[in-house]
Amino acid sequence: MRIHFWGVRGSISAPITPLQIQSKIAAVVQRISEKDIKTQKTREQFIAQLPEWIYGTVGGNTTCVEIETNDGETLIFDAGTGIRELGIDLTRRPDYRKKKHTYHLFFTHFHWDHIQGLPFFIPAFDPRNTIIVYSTRKKAKEFLEEQMKYPYFPISMLGEDGFAAKFEFRYIKPDEPIISIGDVDIGWHRVRHPGGCNAYSITEKNGKKVIFSTDTELREQDFEKNEGNKLFYNNTDLMIIDSQYTVPDSIEKQGWGHSTFSIVIDFAASWGIKQVALFHHEPTYDDKKLFSILRSADLYRQHTQVNELRVFLAQEGRDIIL
Repeated sequence: MRIHFWGVRGSISAPITPLQIQSKIAAVVQRISEKDIKTQKTREQFIAQLPEWIYGTVGGNTTCVEIETNDGETLIFDAGTGIRELGIDLTRRPDYRKKKHTYHLFFTHFHWDHIQGLPFFIPAFDPRNTIIVYSTRKKAKEFLEEQMKYPYFPISMLGEDGFAAKFEFRYIKPDEPIISIGDVDIGWHRVRHPGGCNAYSITEKNGKKVIFSTDTELREQDFEKNEGNKLFYNNTDLMIIDSQYTVPDSIEKQGWGHSTFSIVIDFAASWGIKQVALFHHEPTYDDKKLFSILRSADLYRQHTQVNELRVFLAQEGRDIIL
């Protein structure tokens, strides 16, 4: 399967500011010398050795992750502002105009940063398309419609002046632990977050497994080796997980429904998870701070001797192949 990050911020979108761009340019100027710009090769070498916080950006869109399965299904997790970029990309793919498409849209919960991009999802305006919405909340349709009602938005979600695509709403029942789509099984698990939130597991027939666990405040119960936890967390190749706060911020904001890198690494080690993508980044943290958090996470991983675990930042535009 292919995992693509379209929105990785939490709480509210955080576009890069002019001051932050100026800071990156200044950092380049401080590092560059005449020999670095002599040839195409030296220029490429200079760029390649720049710190990641200077050369690129983590991204400012709120939560949206796309998973393309081996049998061609498109799964979308949450509809933060990142889903707008996903929609643009979908319409540019070679097969978009050739046939109708079905998109499977899973919601973890309905806080603004996880739904606010849906009105700008271009495939929703194409009558050939079908969008199937999955949620454990019976009022999912009502929640999504509400944000597009007058006076909040100029058109409604459904009806004559609304989306042209066909929308289906699939309520996930409490006694329905697994949803099968093609060759993929999707499981769900409640996590700690104000108002409630679900994590999802995505498992292909080849055994590859991803967990998407945004807006998660890990607690002792999550480490318990009970049957529910084992079913959900065992044999995970990649976990995309909320790591919004630094340790001091997490202490100050206990109960806000978010985690920090240290408990995430402890958790991954406890369950034998192979890779962790730090996700749902705090909107007040700039690129430099986020990459410093990644360095701290890697030092913590080494100190706790979790040598088999790979830790990285979820960044907009990044593809992961499993």
